[in-house]
Amino acid sequence: MKFWLGLLLAAVQSAHAFSDAEVRAIAVHGPWPPAFMADPSNRVSGNPAAIDLGERLFFERRLSANGEHSCSRCHLPERNWTDGEARARGLALTDRNTPGLANVRLQRWFGWDGAHDSLWSQGIRPILDAKEMSSSAARVAKLVREDADLACRYRKVFGTPAAQDEKVLVDVAKALAAFQETLMSGRTAFDEFRDALVKGDKAGIAKYPAAARRGLAIFIGKGSCNTCHVGPAFTNGEFHDTGIPFFIEPGRVDPGRHEGIKRLLADRTNLLGPYNDDPQRSSATGTRHVVLEHRNFGEFKTPSLRNLALTAPYMHNGRLATLRDVVNHYSSISPDRLHSDGEAILKPLKLSEREAQDLVAFLESLQDGGGDYRRKAFAADCR
Repeated sequence: MKFWLGLLLAAVQSAHAFSDAEVRAIAVHGPWPPAFMADPSNRVSGNPAAIDLGERLFFERRLSANGEHSCSRCHLPERNWTDGEARARGLALTDRNTPGLANVRLQRWFGWDGAHDSLWSQGIRPILDAKEMSSSAARVAKLVREDADLACRYRKVFGTPAAQDEKVLVDVAKALAAFQETLMSGRTAFDEFRDALVKGDKAGIAKYPAAARRGLAIFIGKGSCNTCHVGPAFTNGEFHDTGIPFFIEPGRVDPGRHEGIKRLLADRTNLLGPYNDDPQRSSATGTRHVVLEHRNFGEFKTPSLRNLALTAPYMHNGRLATLRDVVNHYSSISPDRLHSDGEAILKPLKLSEREAQDLVAFLESLQDGGGDYRRKAFAADCR
């Protein structure tokens, strides 16, 4: 009996043996974590004093018009820096799901519509947005100038606050970005498997659950999920129509990337503007060459899949409640729901019940357990 059980166990553990081509496809999803690279457009990127100031500002409710909302109101550490709601609610209900902030420094476009080309520029939008914090440059600058502790910390990072309120607001956003750059997810069961596979470590390979292994085979094979969810962060960082309706309510739609490009090019704080700290403007190449096309209507950014199990509900409007709902969506997607002038990437996967379960098991293996962020006890005064 033990002999046959051993054979059965071995068969289950070797449920999918990956070909050389599959190993190469898996290898591109690592290594993890990536090395830190400072943002050339933000002169305080990686600066410890800026990170400290940014962390304090992230939890600072006085930045909002009513003094009750901070960045952390919607970006909760325990939920991978999102809020668990279908659509974010600040001072009013917004149109979109709150994106998680883990690994946000690896992105090149920011927001579901890519209306911002830097992490610091993106940080300005929720502060000013009437539905979120509904603040102003004047209010933010006044707080920084008049609060003794914030003013002290600001001077340590940027010098004496500028006379121009907009400049102070941008500096606040750059400090917030410096903090957010530190929010990286940890290693996962997939990362251990990926590294073992690359090294040919059979013992390490065997530790990865068979269901996750089968799901991974679907992910890079039948599902072609890695067409868009590629690289160490499991995203190409670009925009696609995924068949999710873009109607917000009767008579009102979310144009997605189409409107995002318009907003990006009109934004004074984009990387082509006066606040980019990169003297060569090499960081602005993407912005300089972005082109508005009709097909961009209803396209939304491909999110990272890391720690996906912590960020439900899913899609740009929180329409899908669970990972299984997401898998079912792509299993039965109708090509008729996709733009005829867009990309011909998606087709119904028609997964069996077991295949759907395996794909979910793989996605769950991309979770690191929730991270280890602990908010500082902000007691010490600046000196």
